[in-house]
Amino acid sequence: MGAALALIGSIALLFATQPASAIGTAVPLGTAASYSVLGGQTVTNTGPSVLSGDLGVSPGSAITGFPPGIALGTTHAADAQALQAQSDLTIAYNDAAGQAPDSSIAGDLGGLTLTPGVYNASSSIGLTGTLTLDAEGDPDAVFVFQVGSTLTTASASTVALLNDAQACNVFWQIGSSATLGTGTTFVGTIMALTSISVTTGTTVDGRALARNGSVTLDTNVFTSSACVTAPPTDNPTDNPTDNPTDNPTDTPPGDDDGTPPGDDDGTPPDDDDGTPPGDDDGIGGGGGSPGDGTPDTLAVTGPSVNAPLLVAAVVTILLGAGLITTSIRMHRTKT
Repeated sequence: MGAALALIGSIALLFATQPASAIGTAVPLGTAASYSVLGGQTVTNTGPSVLSGDLGVSPGSAITGFPPGIALGTTHAADAQALQAQSDLTIAYNDAAGQAPDSSIAGDLGGLTLTPGVYNASSSIGLTGTLTLDAEGDPDAVFVFQVGSTLTTASASTVALLNDAQACNVFWQIGSSATLGTGTTFVGTIMALTSISVTTGTTVDGRALARNGSVTLDTNVFTSSACVTAPPTDNPTDNPTDNPTDNPTDTPPGDDDGTPPGDDDGTPPDDDDGTPPGDDDGIGGGGGSPGDGTPDTLAVTGPSVNAPLLVAAVVTILLGAGLITTSIRMHRTKT
């Protein structure tokens, strides 16, 4: 009974110490993913802004300030592509808004360090200083922010990424409008119901996507970092760097250098290192087949990994022998 209770307690402790899984999932952006900036009515720019992706507007058609602004992708104004992007943006916006929240946030996010999850604010949110997003070593970790009203960052504010957090997995669903203050370093995809204002000198690793209103820019740089997926936890195949047992380019069987068959170095046949025939390593034995480099009997270089089992078996045998001896003696005493 005591052993059973200890086992149950250990299992309970194991599960109790496992970290809770965040429920946030990456928001599907569809064709809107290729856009750095997408407006609903207009997109206006001042200064030499640079957009790494597409630029578009729909159902409005006005795009001004390009040049001096530069869009390295394609520009779409009130065409079928921009219309499709707006449709996909609506789906993405609703997806982000519909995810069940992990935690509530309010006020100013400056100075906070947040782990992956879905964060909900019933009204406006501010950012003064630095907000740190910590993925805790998981490059697939997702951060979703649901903001009921407006998002406003103060000048020189920063959204920083820590421990494999990636900009491609950060999403801001804004119920009204977003304003990024002068010199802000921002991360993530902004999906605003109304408008987005990106002020002088602000950089964005992500997107500014406005559904119904306008996007205004002023000497900004937009980049879009590609997602890096987590490596597999286990290699399903053998290590590709494993050395083969024989040279795969050999033409004669068992021969690595054109010498007689079964010989790798010009010494007697079936010998790879000048030792007696059939021995590849100077030990003798040859591993059960000529020229394979493996001795018939492996040397023991340390205690076996089954030593505890061996000890337990020996102890069991000794205890059994003792019980048998005691039984014999008791039988003789009675007779």
